[in-house]
Amino acid sequence: MFHTPDHYHSISMRLSEVLGDIGVNEKLLLKRRRSEVLEETNKAIIYRARKCQMTAYNFGSWPEGTTTTGLRSDTDHLLTLDYINVIQDWSEWTLGKYNFLMIQNETSPPGYCLLQRLRDDTPLPYTHEHNHFVKDTSGRILLKNTILDTIVEGIEQRQGPSIATTQQPGMLDRDIVSAFPCTSWPQSAKACLGHLDVNNWPTANMYRYIKTTKCFVVGVGNKVSENADFEWRLSTSLAERCLMFSLNITQIRCYILMKMIIKTYINLDNESFISSFMCKTVLFHCIESKPLYIWKECNILSCLTYCILTLNRCISCRNCPHFFDRENNLMAGKFSDKVKQELLQTTANLLPCDGMSLLGIQFDNVGERLQIKLNIMNGVHHNIPSPDEYTRHTSAQLLRQTARFILDMHNVVIHETKDESLVMKLRILLQIVQHLTRYYRDGDMLVKVSSRLLAPIYCSSIGSLIASHNIQINNTVSPQALAWLETGFDSDVASSRLKLASILYCTGQMESAAFILNDVDQRYNIEVTQPQCSCYDFPITHKIGFEQISSQYGEEAVKYMVAYCVRFSREEIKCVPHELQYEMFRSTQEDIQHRDISDNIWMDCAVVDSLPYLYFLQYKTLGNLNRPEEQQQALNKLVWVTETEDNLGHRETALNLLGQCMEQENRLDDALQCYMLSLRERETNNAAKIHICRCLANIRL
Repeated sequence: MFHTPDHYHSISMRLSEVLGDIGVNEKLLLKRRRSEVLEETNKAIIYRARKCQMTAYNFGSWPEGTTTTGLRSDTDHLLTLDYINVIQDWSEWTLGKYNFLMIQNETSPPGYCLLQRLRDDTPLPYTHEHNHFVKDTSGRILLKNTILDTIVEGIEQRQGPSIATTQQPGMLDRDIVSAFPCTSWPQSAKACLGHLDVNNWPTANMYRYIKTTKCFVVGVGNKVSENADFEWRLSTSLAERCLMFSLNITQIRCYILMKMIIKTYINLDNESFISSFMCKTVLFHCIESKPLYIWKECNILSCLTYCILTLNRCISCRNCPHFFDRENNLMAGKFSDKVKQELLQTTANLLPCDGMSLLGIQFDNVGERLQIKLNIMNGVHHNIPSPDEYTRHTSAQLLRQTARFILDMHNVVIHETKDESLVMKLRILLQIVQHLTRYYRDGDMLVKVSSRLLAPIYCSSIGSLIASHNIQINNTVSPQALAWLETGFDSDVASSRLKLASILYCTGQMESAAFILNDVDQRYNIEVTQPQCSCYDFPITHKIGFEQISSQYGEEAVKYMVAYCVRFSREEIKCVPHELQYEMFRSTQEDIQHRDISDNIWMDCAVVDSLPYLYFLQYKTLGNLNRPEEQQQALNKLVWVTETEDNLGHRETALNLLGQCMEQENRLDDALQCYMLSLRERETNNAAKIHICRCLANIRL
């Protein structure tokens, strides 16, 4: 490469230690990747069971393991619409799909294409211009990428090819990209693949795999093009992920340091002249051009210097070639001559990367940590998270992500079937359980894990729907319903068991209900069990015990450490005490105007966090069993949890239940106070308004 000063080795080792301390190590790298791939697997299973013609992928920093807590990288999701077929040759036309012919000519910039609509019934051009289609000068009907603008709703906004959810307090930004799958790779990318040096990197095995991966087109045009509304960008994300998964820990650390340097010294004042994707591409070119043996911990400063030097050269000629399509210049039109000179000066000042520039990085306290490692600074008085804290926090975040996704998928299925008949709802849920059973029997290890995690919550819903129907007919619960409910017990610590306890209470089986509730009480460890709600985004505080155990176990710890919120749809109303039924009718017509899209998925259901529902059911059940002292203990616990638990997603519902308990105690002033507090939590779409009216009427009486 070039001569490496002796002190580089010492600084490199300290720098590698710093990155390991903030979670950029093999253990957490594998854990992040497994979590993301598991989510993809979960989606694939549910989509196939529902016969959805979509495939979901997780791309970007999270599945790559190339982010840190301080970088706060957004989450990138790509959703391919598999009923669409993008072809490059008429022989690839497929009956039964929406076919588009990829057009790349002198008018389309490298890395972009036009999509010509073809007929669905025969391989001929489409001839009608309407909606998001327009006729070009050659008479071809082209699809406009502005079709994405029609599906942006609520807090989401269009950002390039993606629908972005941003600026949610305490939450990571999320990008969802809709894409069309291509039957084959574009010719320009195929030509580049043929020139890769398979003797070095990518290896021959990687090369063979990459040739089998799909590529996609996403809805965004070239910013400097006259036809930007008609252009679609080519994406080789799957092939790029293959490259990223092949990197060693030093190469991963180099990439993360590049991102930190760019954010610290180059992309200031919310500018983004140099993107993370450019940094990744520069890294690919550097790894391809240099021997693999140089990429080791003791040499990270020299490797980083080479990456920054390569970036500087790209800026100088204003050309950063895409790794799989060298004609596609990622820097085309990205910055002016004036900005170019500023960027060159800045990157030149960073060379050589001898450690001094790294001391100014504030992300994850990298600069301070390095100074402490180099004995430049005394670390005694600096409140910097320890490596164990990073491991615990990241592990807890990943486990919660798994739990959140399981809930999300289930709740979407329940919402999508809300207008179906009971028979159809049960048929759909049974179909999902049957698919999960088959996948568990025939799938690989990750598919088996996914099936074990997903199945119980669907079994619980089946049992609850059957039980509600049973209660409506003859006020009893059939053995079939009970069997399904018990099969769902392992969904999490509490929610499925609380559903059964709720059903037993509603059918007057107080002793049995009290037994189940006591079991839940024993399982629910206040210091460890993490409440999990997926109805909407809100900041979460991890419990110390939850973080500690998360770092020691894998994703199946969800069953023993997480408590989902308890959700009853209107079809399950007979399984719900009358105090909770109000939540199903929380909204006036005016309130509905204040909902966003995610609210519609849950606000017509009765949803309550597990712990307050446990104490509420204990209060009601023990009262019916004439055990007043224990009943008052349950009431005190319900008061305590509404006041002290930080992670309640439905605090307003817990307060509404508490208020009704206070009414039963004839403490009407306390009840009214609960309802007023509930309204502070959620001003609209809140059943507290009903309770306040009733409470005031009773006070006057």
